[in-house]
Amino acid sequence: MEWIKQINSFIWGIPMPLLLFSMHIYFTIHLKGVQRHIGKAIKLSIIPDKKAEGDLSGFASLAATLAATLGTGNIVGISTAVALGGPGAIFWCWLTGILGMATTYAECFLGVLYRKKTSDGTYLGGPMYALEYGLNKKWLAVLFSIFTLIASYCVGCSTQARAVTETAHTLWNLPEYAVGIVIAVVVGLVIVGGIKSIGKICSTLVPAMGSFYILGCLILLFINLPYILPAVCMIVKSAFVPNRLPAAIVGGFIGSALRSAARYGIARGLFTNEAGLGSAAIAAAGARTSHPSRQALISMSATFWDTVVMCAVTGLVIVTNILKNPTSVAGYSFTELTTAAFDALPFGKLFLGLSLIAFAIATLIGWSYFGEKAVEYLFGKSGINTYRLCYIVMIFIGSIMSLKLVWEMTDLVNVFMAIPNLLCLFLLRKQIKGPQL
Repeated sequence: MEWIKQINSFIWGIPMPLLLFSMHIYFTIHLKGVQRHIGKAIKLSIIPDKKAEGDLSGFASLAATLAATLGTGNIVGISTAVALGGPGAIFWCWLTGILGMATTYAECFLGVLYRKKTSDGTYLGGPMYALEYGLNKKWLAVLFSIFTLIASYCVGCSTQARAVTETAHTLWNLPEYAVGIVIAVVVGLVIVGGIKSIGKICSTLVPAMGSFYILGCLILLFINLPYILPAVCMIVKSAFVPNRLPAAIVGGFIGSALRSAARYGIARGLFTNEAGLGSAAIAAAGARTSHPSRQALISMSATFWDTVVMCAVTGLVIVTNILKNPTSVAGYSFTELTTAAFDALPFGKLFLGLSLIAFAIATLIGWSYFGEKAVEYLFGKSGINTYRLCYIVMIFIGSIMSLKLVWEMTDLVNVFMAIPNLLCLFLLRKQIKGPQL
């Protein structure tokens, strides 16, 4: 455990955030600021491409990607980033989302470009297919698939299942075993139905839970209206100027030196939107689209909604609450700053708890699809039922186990997913074209 923690502390301290952030900047320049087409991307996501072939509509594919990325990191991750990196961490997290949209576009472009149609008419794609058919590096494709499979059992399964059981136990004192069985059955019924079932549920669940959570945040921001402008000024200033907040304000646990603000903001942004890990490309490959650039634009909007909108709103809620009620957060831990902010709402803890449960269940469903496609690449369709059964069992196991080691393993596995994907993006960069508008 300590050995893995030390490796993660080094890798995710500077090397990986620097590598991913540099890749975001490179593709922003290479694609001539593809982010400026976000309005078009959002519009395309709700307009079906009826003439194209694929397993999912563009919106369903986007919903599956968002289901996997909109997890507890959007709430707990931002709380931790502010606690460890200060208010300036929110700025760097937000900037990571803005720039990361270009990397998401690039990996999803390749995911569609190199996808393959199977004998039963379904489509398979993602970094593993770009690595094999674009770079002729099948061994790297196999490694990427193995690490994607492992990640699906860790970050996509165990951590989220545990988040649900802990929240349910805290709110309603429900037995963890019982909650674990219920979510295993519920998620199991969805994933056994296959990609169309996953797409249908995600298309309904993601917009509903996202709107529900954002509505709560907007109500809080209205309550804290006089503090919004000071909060924005503090976030921007703390991102560049060393500015330690008075210990009396937040119990002495928030510091916002430039280095820590950038480090934790970038790291949390990368964790939540997964831009550069290649997972979004797996969902994009199954979409009904007439051109890789069309679905790449649609998938790019997932990073926008996940980080530029959701994480920014959460961060603003936290900072406005700190300014309004400086003593109210003194007794909270790093991960509970969001809880302190939602205390201003009637039934605020219940609202936040339900949001956490919805996000976690969505991530369980979304990541099951990523893992399933990795298994199909490695073993063919014959391995899918075994994977689904193991995934359902792992939901129950994850819901009752301590996840410190699982989180550390997940961080390490994410590195091994990111490296072959980033290598593939860079070496095939000439194949990636801008939007065909």
